[in-house]
Amino acid sequence: MASQTEGAGAQRRDAPGLDGPLLHQLVAHLHEQRGDLREEWARRITDAQLLRAMTPQEIFSEVTAVYDNYVTALETGSVETLQAYARDLSERIIPRGVETHEVLGIVLLLRDVLARSLFEHYQSDFQLLNRILDAYEPAANRIAVTVGVSFVEERERVIREQQEAIRELSTPVLQVRERLLILPIIGVLDSQRARQLTEQLLGAIQDNRAKVVVIDITGVAAIDLTVANHLVQTVEAARLMGASAIITGLSSKIAQTLVDLGVDLGMMRTVGDLQGGLEEAERVLGVRSSLGESGSQPG
Repeated sequence: MASQTEGAGAQRRDAPGLDGPLLHQLVAHLHEQRGDLREEWARRITDAQLLRAMTPQEIFSEVTAVYDNYVTALETGSVETLQAYARDLSERIIPRGVETHEVLGIVLLLRDVLARSLFEHYQSDFQLLNRILDAYEPAANRIAVTVGVSFVEERERVIREQQEAIRELSTPVLQVRERLLILPIIGVLDSQRARQLTEQLLGAIQDNRAKVVVIDITGVAAIDLTVANHLVQTVEAARLMGASAIITGLSSKIAQTLVDLGVDLGMMRTVGDLQGGLEEAERVLGVRSSLGESGSQPG
């Protein structure tokens, strides 16, 4: 008996706060007025110039789905289905340029459209209207927050993926020829990008069985101590994987910065420009090749 009471209490806390008969009455009204309320909501969305990236047909289709999920959330007290739909909707409309304020705007418009309908329907019974609105408003607010959070989370995920793609494009590891890689770095080199650079480079060394890596930093304007030390660690990590690293394009400003920061330059092999670095890489590969051949000959 106690467990049933506790279960009912948990359900009540999760539900919007309407008692059974009143909830049934409210939901029945929203189902009955579904067509008119959807049309009113779609009209107000258009009037407010929201979702302009979508066609009227697309808006009405989404309005129908959101309305049904919204009423279901009111009826059951569970926002899981609505949350899943909001994520799916966000995934489809974010690439089309729909902004966060537009999504929040349409949800708040729906809350207002339904509240006005409830007011008109129950205005003859003021006490009942107050009970309905007192229960409806917190439930509607909770639903609005759920949809808004789902959209923001999906938008942040998309942004992270875009940033990752941009970083990968901005630090490509290129295979010049067998066993020789080049990593041209352009733009701002911060700690996060430096870590990603190291991961990409080490992965490419392993995949291509590279023996020499040319890291060209001609396009890097400045670096700080953290990034400088990370560059040294990248060179050392490459060495541990059997690849020699050659740094090219070291500007006088960055060289002076490295000296001032006390970076161990003895750990780094540097060449003035990219062409010189490639020539040095060819010499290193030639020496290794000749050593390998001589080592394979019988003594």
